[in-house]
Amino acid sequence: MENPASKPEVIIIKETQKVLDVKCAVIDGTTLEQVMMNNASFRDVCITNLKIEDANLSDLEIRYAQLGGAYIHDIGMPPEGHPAYDPDIKQRPLKFENCYLAGSTITNCNLSNVEIEDCNLSGMKIDGVEVAELLRIFRQR
Repeated sequence: MENPASKPEVIIIKETQKVLDVKCAVIDGTTLEQVMMNNASFRDVCITNLKIEDANLSDLEIRYAQLGGAYIHDIGMPPEGHPAYDPDIKQRPLKFENCYLAGSTITNCNLSNVEIEDCNLSGMKIDGVEVAELLRIFRQR
């Protein structure tokens, strides 16, 4: 690996088709714009402060990842007014499984038809109301 104090080599790849096999490399500050990376794989990587914008991430799988401090927002189909907007297209459902979401916040999200199964709901609130207490009252009826 190069000395971090040395100036990195800049490699420009434009209008070409390549397969990159990158291992044991420091590519901090890399920018990818208008790039197709279907079937790409990232394994044992540190990508802190990663920003993904205007991207099609259909069938994305994130596994064994630490996402503390992640800010996931404006997810879904393009909104009205966006050039790719199509009122007839519906997004396929997302699936969260074996995730540690304690202390997380979900704000201004469409949760219609969401199913929560086999989850620890202690302390979970919806609009300030404790869900576990609501379920306890509901089950007593």
